[in-house]
Amino acid sequence: MQLTTSRKIFFYFFLIIFLTTFNNRYFSEIKIKNIDEIKIIGLAESEQQFLLEKLKFIETKNIFFLNRIDITEVLDTNKIIENYTISKRYPSSLEIRIKKTKFLANIFNNGETFLLGSNGKLIKSIEIKDNLPIIFGGYNKESFFNLLQSVEDSNFNLSEIKNLYFFKSGRWDIKTNLDITIKLPKENLKDSLNLSAILLNNKEFKKINVLDLRQNDQVITHEE
Repeated sequence: MQLTTSRKIFFYFFLIIFLTTFNNRYFSEIKIKNIDEIKIIGLAESEQQFLLEKLKFIETKNIFFLNRIDITEVLDTNKIIENYTISKRYPSSLEIRIKKTKFLANIFNNGETFLLGSNGKLIKSIEIKDNLPIIFGGYNKESFFNLLQSVEDSNFNLSEIKNLYFFKSGRWDIKTNLDITIKLPKENLKDSLNLSAILLNNKEFKKINVLDLRQNDQVITHEE
């Protein structure tokens, strides 16, 4: 026998109420766990512990309702981090994979020593890293990375640089491991660095201690 329209409506209404009540009761009995593990990959143990302390506040949060911004704000302020990925591992853990910044140079600033990372950030240090050049005269992020890119694009070897000197005019001097000072122009850095590499490999320039390339189409040298 077919149900009348009014009976059908009543039947479906009753069914919805029943299922809703059942589901609410079912979900209320499920205990949703808070985050109980944060796994950090890519840092030394001491660095992991430092970061875990900073992230301790998310242990009271549920993974389903965790605001990603809460984590990124902590990671973005950590100067040794180049980039990272965050993965949720349900039901209650996080995995954070970190790529550390590469140290490019030592910097003296206001009587303190810093390491310059490839992320452009300065990390306070208690010692100088002997395998890295030292920057004197201040640090200008845009100018330094412009110089670095020119070095990488040229035939000049970055490992040959001992010290870097920055001038307020935006110009750089380079001192090589052989204590030869190269005075670079403000523009055309790549061409000047390629010329430097050629001249320094020429036997006729073995005794020079200054190579001045600041003037267009002109090379000035000083010998010992």
